[in-house]
Amino acid sequence: MNKNFNKGLFLAGFGSFWWGFFGVLYFKYITFIGYIELVIHRCLWTTLTLLVTTFLFSKWDIFFTIIKNKKNLIYLFISGFLIFMNWGVWIYAIATDRIIDASFGYFIMPILSVLLGYIFFQEVLNKKRIFSIILVVISILYLVFFNMKSLPWVGLLVALSWGFYNLVRKKINVDTDIGLLVESLFILPIAVVAFYFITINGHNDFNLSNPPMMLLIFLAGPMTVIPLFLYVRGVELCGLGPTGMIFYITPTLQFLLGYFYYDELFSLEKLVSFILIWIAVIIYLKDLYETN
Repeated sequence: MNKNFNKGLFLAGFGSFWWGFFGVLYFKYITFIGYIELVIHRCLWTTLTLLVTTFLFSKWDIFFTIIKNKKNLIYLFISGFLIFMNWGVWIYAIATDRIIDASFGYFIMPILSVLLGYIFFQEVLNKKRIFSIILVVISILYLVFFNMKSLPWVGLLVALSWGFYNLVRKKINVDTDIGLLVESLFILPIAVVAFYFITINGHNDFNLSNPPMMLLIFLAGPMTVIPLFLYVRGVELCGLGPTGMIFYITPTLQFLLGYFYYDELFSLEKLVSFILIWIAVIIYLKDLYETN
């Protein structure tokens, strides 16, 4: 039991580290192709990668069982739109030097999910979680009141799209990776059409005459899927509570990279707001630890 638990912690931790460190470095580096083309390629090659993994892990029976259920398809269509929005906004944040703002979104996302769970699933809120939610709201209102320009809109969109994505996925019980495959297949036609238009207009960097560039761009798929597999396997081995705490590795690394490595601006207003968020996160994690 302890061996599996420790293995789960390691896998979830490595998946979170991958998202927060390798993910930022890779997607930031490759934004020279333009964030629109990058979003398109992330959709295209994530779909291809998931098709390969579904074949390798012999999960086609699960896939066909899922798509035979109309309820699953409706929810996965909605969640597909939300994950597409999340990818688009996050890559936009990376490309426009707003990594710190994106980290803001991932810091508040688990606490936002607690609020959504209360609203849509009548999940019980204790005093500590209520206080965490209040602090998050105060931090946002503080930015609105003192400096509207400092409001991290991309972070809020990242948090809302990911929070509602998890909410929709909670409505159905499907494998994470196969669910993402179905979502990707819904997004695929949009990505293919968009890629066609940027190609005929000569705006594409992905070109058959440049194999190294093709490989670099193709990595957008594995860079999305690999940390997902690591984190989900970690959840399976040690549960949602511990992995929920470990997830905070991701926004912490994003924040550190944005501030120290990419020299992003960090105003006093944002500092105060982040301090409130960090206090809320500490209270939330302490409660999570005590109740799991």
